Amino acid sequence: MVERQACCACGEVASEKELMERLDETIREYRNKPGALIPVLQIAQGIFGYLPETAMKRIAEGLNKPYSEVAGVVSFYSFFSTKPRGKNLVRVCLGTACYVRGGKQVLNAIKKKLGVDVGDTTADRQFTLEVARCFGACGLAPAMMVNSDVLQRVKPARVGEILDKYRTA
Repeated sequence: MVERQACCACGEVASEKELMERLDETIREYRNKPGALIPVLQIAQGIFGYLPETAMKRIAEGLNKPYSEVAGVVSFYSFFSTKPRGKNLVRVCLGTACYVRGGKQVLNAIKKKLGVDVGDTTADRQFTLEVARCFGACGLAPAMMVNSDVLQRVKPARVGEILDKYRTA
């Protein structure tokens, strides 16, 4: 049997076994600390790039918590993802001001350019597309974010140019 290769968020290629060993080290370090679940989940997401079910089960077992509690925390916080994410997180604001000023058209242009729907990641793992409700840039709507960069007065025609700046080889 060939061991699957996975790429952690740091960019290095590691086997599934090596990633699980890193997770086990983290669990051992946090096992007896109060409030350990969220930090362990954050570290695990850094290791895997997302939270696969096998990792969540390992965390539940290692921290002596029911799997339902771990899965509940993961599904509650938008920071956590159970699907692989791209290197770049693209969020389009659909708050009232952005929506009225063309946020939906910006979103549609991004969906078309990337060939994905909201919540999905491009096949090359470059981009993950999400929507948000407000970035606090209402006066400069429509707005979008790529990673931590807030882009304002976005025009659907410029979406391709914007995304190309974030694409890596």
